[in-house]
Amino acid sequence: MSLTSLGDNGERLLQAARNQLVDRPPIWIMRQAGRYLKAYRELSQKYPSFRERSETPDLAIEISLQPFYAFKPDGVILFSDILTPLPGIGIPFEILESQGPILQYPIRSQTQVDALTPLDPETTLPFICPILRTLRQEVAGQATVLGFVGAPWTLATYAIEGQNSVDYRSIKSMAFREPKLLHQLLNKLADAIAIYAQYQIDCGAQMIQIFDSWAGRLTPQDYETFVLPYQQKVVRQVKSRYPETPLTLCVHDSASLLHLMARSGVDVVHIDWTIPMKAAREHLGNLPVQGNLDPCVLLGTPELIEKRTLEIIQQAGDRGHIMNLGQGILNITPEENVAFFFETVKQSHRKIDPANR
Repeated sequence: MSLTSLGDNGERLLQAARNQLVDRPPIWIMRQAGRYLKAYRELSQKYPSFRERSETPDLAIEISLQPFYAFKPDGVILFSDILTPLPGIGIPFEILESQGPILQYPIRSQTQVDALTPLDPETTLPFICPILRTLRQEVAGQATVLGFVGAPWTLATYAIEGQNSVDYRSIKSMAFREPKLLHQLLNKLADAIAIYAQYQIDCGAQMIQIFDSWAGRLTPQDYETFVLPYQQKVVRQVKSRYPETPLTLCVHDSASLLHLMARSGVDVVHIDWTIPMKAAREHLGNLPVQGNLDPCVLLGTPELIEKRTLEIIQQAGDRGHIMNLGQGILNITPEENVAFFFETVKQSHRKIDPANR
């Protein structure tokens, strides 16, 4: 099978995640469906509630597909939120456009942790399956459909803090004063997340990204205590049913944690822009990677976008690399720059001498 034919079947993303040789790096971007798109902003004006947009199948499908029709990425990700499964275990929340997630009753006591229930996604998340199944039908094998979940530590930060936080003082206070209680919460969240990830795969997701966004705010010592065991638990449970489904781990501010992320058991480690791709490769060996363009580069000139993009691809090598941003795309990013970024990656095999990769 030729490299060209490898790229024609819409599985380039899966092949890269499995460390197989591909003709060029696959590309998708985090927050791919979102506010930088005019079509999304117009839809948001008509439907101002984020939860309505993400939990109404017709709306979530349309939003998920907006970047697919605009840029033809190699991956189409479910439009949703990492907090979506929380009401199903007894943690209600709302999302305010100006403030983000708000949890009226933060989890702070043993009684609250004991009251949490196992997740039954068929009952509490009935909108997920029609969204994912329709996405598989609509992309028609031209791209990989991704699902995603929040990791235990990051979901716990929202559950305990009650909203976005700068210093995470409530969850860290629990970690250092009542570690047993926090471990109980993390254990329950890990079980729920594993069930949710398996359910997304049941419904058609071909790959799952695990977001542990706020784990990078911990020391490596605390990461190893409160984060890694529960990442590993999620991965073990998902892999017990779906050993061939690739899992990606994304942690913000993770340059000092790559060696621990590699121990999670995931198939792909997401790299942010705070470490050169070459250095990340040296840390992780043959483990596939994703990233790592600074999102602000997409605010620059076409010449800069092309230069920085090709540098990353060259440093990453010819296999096991999924091109992406280091974090989510900024909402002020010009759509024409996004289109240029996608095209640069798609043409990268013509612009980089294979001998230099």
